[in-house]
Amino acid sequence: MFEFVRKHTRLFQFILLILILPSFALVGIEGYTSFMDGANSSVATVDGQKITQTEWDNAKRQQAERMRAQMPNLDPKLLDSPEAHKEALEGLVRERVLQAAAKDQHFIVSDERLQSLFLNDPQFAFLRNPDGSVNKSVIAAQGMSSQMFVERLRQDLTLRQVTLGVTASGLANSANANVAFDALLQQRELQLQRFDAKDFAAKIEPTEAQLEAFYKDPANAAQFQLPETAQIQYLVLDLEALKKGASFSEEDLRKYYDENASRYAVAEERRASHILIKAEKSASAEERSKAKARAEELSAQARKNPAMFAELARKNSQDEGSAVNGGDLDFFGRGAMVKPFDDAVFAMKKGEISSPIESDFGFHVIELTGVRGGDKKGFDTVRAEVEAEVRKQLAQKRYSEAAEQFSNMVYEQADSLQPAADKLKLSIATATVQRTPAPGAAGPLASAKLLEAVFGNDALRNKRNTEAVETAPNQMTAAHVVQHNPAKMQALAEVRDRVRAQVLNKLATAEAAKAGEAKLEALKKGGDAAGLSEPTLVSRAQSRGLPRKVLEAVLAADASKLPAYVGVDAGDGSYVVARLNKLHDRDPAVIDGQRAAQQYAQAWSAAESQAYLAALKARFKAVVKAPGAAASAAQQ
Repeated sequence: MFEFVRKHTRLFQFILLILILPSFALVGIEGYTSFMDGANSSVATVDGQKITQTEWDNAKRQQAERMRAQMPNLDPKLLDSPEAHKEALEGLVRERVLQAAAKDQHFIVSDERLQSLFLNDPQFAFLRNPDGSVNKSVIAAQGMSSQMFVERLRQDLTLRQVTLGVTASGLANSANANVAFDALLQQRELQLQRFDAKDFAAKIEPTEAQLEAFYKDPANAAQFQLPETAQIQYLVLDLEALKKGASFSEEDLRKYYDENASRYAVAEERRASHILIKAEKSASAEERSKAKARAEELSAQARKNPAMFAELARKNSQDEGSAVNGGDLDFFGRGAMVKPFDDAVFAMKKGEISSPIESDFGFHVIELTGVRGGDKKGFDTVRAEVEAEVRKQLAQKRYSEAAEQFSNMVYEQADSLQPAADKLKLSIATATVQRTPAPGAAGPLASAKLLEAVFGNDALRNKRNTEAVETAPNQMTAAHVVQHNPAKMQALAEVRDRVRAQVLNKLATAEAAKAGEAKLEALKKGGDAAGLSEPTLVSRAQSRGLPRKVLEAVLAADASKLPAYVGVDAGDGSYVVARLNKLHDRDPAVIDGQRAAQQYAQAWSAAESQAYLAALKARFKAVVKAPGAAASAAQQ
């Protein structure tokens, strides 16, 4: 029966289509509506406006992309964790709350203020071209057009106004700051004695009963269990594989080269110097007329004595960035500057000085000082590049047909991947995999969908190929299980050394703690202080190598009556006994009074901003409905 279905796949697809269409006509619209309702379902509301599941999904994707760009080696699991999902939703809620507040308070950012801020704020210097225009290449790298950037900046500045009054008004006097930092960075004089598990291990020999009890303890079982694995063969069809099999002639390469000659020319770049007389677009006609007249004077002077252009720029140009360099803008390509400036430069001859060129920033007097590029590379020079491009295009043209052929063959000849490999000239690879991608896995083996197919019933029990799975754009993969290894508990004999080491450490740690506690009790009763270290000063700023757990314990110890004694399990197989002798003020070298006051004010501003945001959430009725995210958002 199943063999008949496999051999007549296309017939059954046609029959299924006939059966499905009437069903869709009857219930499909309702099903489609349900699907769309799911995408548009509300996961939160702010001021009566809903945040949809789709918006949340987009926010999660954008957050993951930002994190990957900032930390390329970040574990992908962290980007898809419940905590990451909550943070994405909380970010959406915060943004909508601030938008509602900005609208309620009639906050706006005018074009004039936006342009002034962009031209004068140092934080935007990397986004500005020498002529003051937006650096489109930097913006494009962020996936935005110039218009998108302007609107994003306008929105950010508008939302910033909502909280600026709170964040910029944090006040804290030096006295309060000193009290807080004295408590935080207080120094304490200690004497210590450490009892290490390793010093007791030589005297201990675990019994067989202890080893067996540890091994059988359910809390320890996971570390002795071998995970489920599958040894597989897998076949990958992608553009790279098809490129290798692409066939073409030398004539094909030369034809492609001739038809795409512009691609193999060195892009022309020009070097120019300019003198800018500022006149913003919003300036009056009289102001712009005066600026133009001044630019015409400078143009005439420069044309009369071209050697003086750099000196004229230093003294007169209002482009602070280039004036110090005699107006030099270095080499740049077509489209890098604002259009009037760009058009003028690429129409000039080397050594020519322009009449005033008007732009949104004012009037420019330009001298063209250099031209480079524009030459066509010879065929022999770029042959390898041409061949790579031809192979790529042939592979792309063939991919759809090859992918369908690949999918059909691995399904219809399901006992082996070899027929598909032979037909499409692909190489079979091997691997051992688990149900989830291994840390650092790349390529098809990082695909959760492929691994799900590998461990499916059809692949494991029936020993058939998996279906062809899309593991990346323009990449199909199919696998065949050679051997399945179910998860199993390793025998005690196989892991005896590991078990013994852990039991020994556990017993030795207990003995160390016992000895330390006895020493602590003796000191509290006035016993001998022999074994304690020389006195040393510790603080949160100077831990002197103490484990975090020990440091926090000695700093939290009651110092109302000295000497005081503390015993702490350090968590690293040792027990530490500490004698607290004296208290000292904070080390002034750690943080001076001025910095302490600044940081204290910043901390208060942050706390007040969070409180203000919480009040805005309550005012605009921010409600999180998504399961698991509500509690977290409510606390923000």
